[in-house]
Amino acid sequence: MPHWYALDYHGTQGRPLSERTIADQYLRRTKEAAMGRALEVTTLGTPVERRTNGATMAGALAERSLGIRLEADSETPLYQQLFDQIVERARTGAFPGGFRLPPTRTLAAELGTHRNTIVRAYAELELAGFVSSTVGRGTYVKPAISQPTQAATRAAESVPAPTTAAALPWASLVAERAKSEPFERFRRIGRQVARGEFVNLTRMQPSPDLIPDELFRRCLDHVMKTHGARAMGYAPDEGVPRLRERIAEDLVRQGVPARADDLLITTGSQQALDVVARAVVDPGDTILAQEMTYPGALRIFAAAGARVESVAADRDGPILAGLGNAGRGRAKGFYVQTNHCNPTGACVGVERRRELVRFSREQGIPLIEDDYAADLDLDGVPPPPALRALDGEVIYVGTFSKKLIPALRVGFILCPPLLREHLVALKHTTDLGTSTLLQHALAEFLERGYLVPHLGRARAAYRSRRDVLVATLEKHMPKAVQYEVPSRGVTLWLRLPRELAPEAVFEEARRRGVLVSPGVLYGVDGT
Repeated sequence: MPHWYALDYHGTQGRPLSERTIADQYLRRTKEAAMGRALEVTTLGTPVERRTNGATMAGALAERSLGIRLEADSETPLYQQLFDQIVERARTGAFPGGFRLPPTRTLAAELGTHRNTIVRAYAELELAGFVSSTVGRGTYVKPAISQPTQAATRAAESVPAPTTAAALPWASLVAERAKSEPFERFRRIGRQVARGEFVNLTRMQPSPDLIPDELFRRCLDHVMKTHGARAMGYAPDEGVPRLRERIAEDLVRQGVPARADDLLITTGSQQALDVVARAVVDPGDTILAQEMTYPGALRIFAAAGARVESVAADRDGPILAGLGNAGRGRAKGFYVQTNHCNPTGACVGVERRRELVRFSREQGIPLIEDDYAADLDLDGVPPPPALRALDGEVIYVGTFSKKLIPALRVGFILCPPLLREHLVALKHTTDLGTSTLLQHALAEFLERGYLVPHLGRARAAYRSRRDVLVATLEKHMPKAVQYEVPSRGVTLWLRLPRELAPEAVFEEARRRGVLVSPGVLYGVDGT
């Protein structure tokens, strides 16, 4: 039998009560509810105060005025249907404050359902604060659920009209970092797509048919049944322990050595990068990055006051030969997407990865490895070992947005031990913690073994869609436009001939109802 948690039912003070116990207690409190004063809503919607003589008037009221219907074949439990319909009527004013609900026995007879269904709905309505019950009088809708109080109305009327004076000098008040070049690029492109319906090829998120919503709903339901209100509080600063354990296990599956104690849960990998930037960057510091890279990272580093220095790259990754001692004592990090560079799709080769680790150690520059496309190997060929697998001092960032559910907003940082406490403090300062409920639900999803089968289905779909896109490009794209077929990830990068400006192509595609991402968004130097 399910359990409820009651704040105070006759001195229980938080002890779990069975449904039968709550029903019995509620019935004792309302056994004389058929007598007393009631409000009848007439067909004109006018509250008319009446004296009732037991269930007769209430039954007529239920039949004439409540208009409640329960669907026996619905997936929603009957008590929940009744709860929802009463709340909706109270919210809209159809059941005004002071409206008396029919006695449980009467309403059960009218609706053709068991009395305990009505008892449970009324009990939950009272626990939620929508109704109040008084022994000897009945169950009444609480006043002012949706209507403003007289005091609130008077307060609103006393607010002065908006001033017509000139606006504050926001142009000079906005921080220079918020007006830096990466943000200007973002705003310029964003203004052009603010309105309209488009075929959007820029979203980089799973299509609705690839989101395991039913499986995740089961996990959420289980968390709510087993954890209840405990899943609604703040999470530990470093993240829910069971989720960190499951992510550590999943990283080991991918060949990345990990311990739960070295993991910090973040609100997506975007926040992970932001926390890392706050931890290592002082204004004016340098961050190294591939010449074409993720624009969200460029904006994060710009917001931290960093100067991002472009590193040339070839198909094997960043070219380190020309860097020499360029970064020693000056660069605070080297940001790199190893398995699928956004946007080029390049995968850093295994020897280049070793070179990156040697460079990091020799120059004293930490590597920030963004593995956002982990597990999205489209041709069945696993990637080379992660940088983190080659060096435990690498800052490894991951996410579940691309391979599972974007709205989860759950990412993580695999931290070097001496950096972890600083990252935890900065994460806490940012948002006080990632959703406890979603962390538990994701942990449940992983514990049930749902992830690996889902990845098999998602990879097959991405591979099929990639192949259709490539076949279409081969058929219709001019030979002067070059591209490489990506073996993992979710982007395909087109290299245009010099006479074609990326923003002009973007604008023409937008005019024809298709959104693509112009290269100007990704260049470290803005080109």
